[in-house]
Amino acid sequence: MWIFAALVTMLCFGLNNLIFKWSTGKGYSKVHIQFYFYLVAFVLTLIYGFFTGIQHINVVTAVIGGLIGVLNTVGNIQMSKAFEKGPASLTSPLISANSVIPILSAALIFNEHITMIQWIGILIMMASAIVIQYTPGTNANTEYVPWLLRIMFAIVSFGILGILMKTSSYLHIDSLNTLICMYGGGWLYLAITSLIQKEEWKQSEAKTGGIVGLFSIIGYSAYFFALNTGTASIVFPIVSLSCLVVVLGGCWVFKERLKAYQVIGVITALLGIVFTKI
Repeated sequence: MWIFAALVTMLCFGLNNLIFKWSTGKGYSKVHIQFYFYLVAFVLTLIYGFFTGIQHINVVTAVIGGLIGVLNTVGNIQMSKAFEKGPASLTSPLISANSVIPILSAALIFNEHITMIQWIGILIMMASAIVIQYTPGTNANTEYVPWLLRIMFAIVSFGILGILMKTSSYLHIDSLNTLICMYGGGWLYLAITSLIQKEEWKQSEAKTGGIVGLFSIIGYSAYFFALNTGTASIVFPIVSLSCLVVVLGGCWVFKERLKAYQVIGVITALLGIVFTKI
């Protein structure tokens, strides 16, 4: 069941990234879209908690949840800025390597036991994620140092986020409490960021952000369930395969064509998931 939950998370995160890709072509602000999706998600989780009952939120929960929200927004912003400084053909595969950090932490810090065949599946999925996103022949004009710094910030942000997600489940913190603090902390950070940047607001950004917020709630709820009931070292690489949704969705929405090596990457990614179940 937790494998299915991880796949749901992969699907939701992939759909959100696909929406971000579409919105970039429309000239929408990524900060504003995240602002609206965090606001919508924060309000909906509060309403849900009001009817189901919210447990006491202590300082540890508030700090961990708030940091997860801020790190997710920082990672997304740094990734978008990295795309502006260097080739997407290298940016996406490099940032996708962030899953190494929570995978190793789950094995070393939280003492998860991973069999050799499962390690093979994990490595196959990670390699597939890199191959699927690699697009040679794109513009290679690179502001090397700013580009590399953006990538490093994104990797660290997403990597630490994964560790905090696992920490939350390890400490048996109620997932609803974590979600409330995550969306609240992320929304507050984005509100401050939007005031500093002073970008033009568009009404359509609110609609797009609302849709992203709904997918985010479903995705993160499934994420916490998968981490609470399954093996984090396997959950993280499955979630990192959200690039599958972006690539396949691009073929459908943007009429892009899969290259031969991407088809191989898709097949090996599925094979990696099978290996983790053996």
